[in-house]
Parts: sequence; C-alpha cells; structure tokens
Amino acid sequence: MKYSIFFLFILIAVCVFAQNSEYQVSSYSTEGTRAPNTHYIGEAWLNAIIHDDKELGYNITKATFKANSTLDWHKHSSAQVLIILEGEAYYQERGNESVILQKGDVIKCEKDIEHWHSATKVSDVTYLALYGGGQPTTWTEVLKQEYYDNVAESFISRK
Repeated sequence: MKYSIFFLFILIAVCVFAQNSEYQVSSYSTEGTRAPNTHYIGEAWLNAIIHDDKELGYNITKATFKANSTLDWHKHSSAQVLIILEGEAYYQERGNESVILQKGDVIKCEKDIEHWHSATKVSDVTYLALYGGGQPTTWTEVLKQEYYDNVAESFISRK
C-alpha cells in the first residue's frame, strides 16, 4: 500500500509537470516534402525547420538531394551556412574551383556570392542550410547537366 501511494504521487507529479501541448515542436529527422522541380535537376526534399521567424531573423532548412541532383546558380541576401549531415556534395562559388563536401563539413558562403551546391554523381547528400530571412533566393543561371557532368568527371580524374 505504501508503494502504491508513492507510485500514485509520482504519477500525478509527472502528469502535472508534463510538457505543455501548446509548444510548437518540429523535427529535422523527417524527410520533408518533395521540392518542385523549378531550380534544380533531379530529386530533392525540403524540410523547413525554421522559416520566416521574425524574432530569430534566420531560416534553417534541411535538404536532401539524391545522387546526380543539383541546384542552379543562385545567391542570397545574407550569408548562408551549409552543414553536411550525410553523404557528399559538390559546392562551387562563381570564379572558384568546385570542392567536395563530406559528412561533418561546414561551409559559409558570404552574402551576394553566386554559388551552387548539389549531391555528387554517386552519393545522396543531406544538409542543413542556415540563412537570413527576408529576401528570397535569387536564381541567376541554370546549371546545365553538361557543366555538372564535367565537374563530376574532374573529381574522378583527380583520383
């Protein structure tokens, strides 16, 4: 009986101090929704974890690109940080050589710098993108399949 009363007391305390159901909780572990095929080649999924939050002033989006999928050239009105969670990505800023980013890599692109990033030819990639709210992405040029294939081939020939 003593243990029953103790257990009941603990159960009531847990219920009283349980999480408030009014909190807005999201998850970055979900795949998200398939992105409309507007400014990229291939398959992509986006999960807007934090989007247009006026108090924070920045967005966090989880993106997953299937192998052989790429974004077009674009730029942002704020700096953008990419955190590679899984897989491998190509990344290039206009006028610079392309690089391969791998799981655990973090790269910052300064505001108004034209760039593109993508999955590699043989690997899916999942990353978090952190960037300022407000102005939408400016799409500057279609990244042609031939250009992407040449970037991929250059990495194969470097090995």
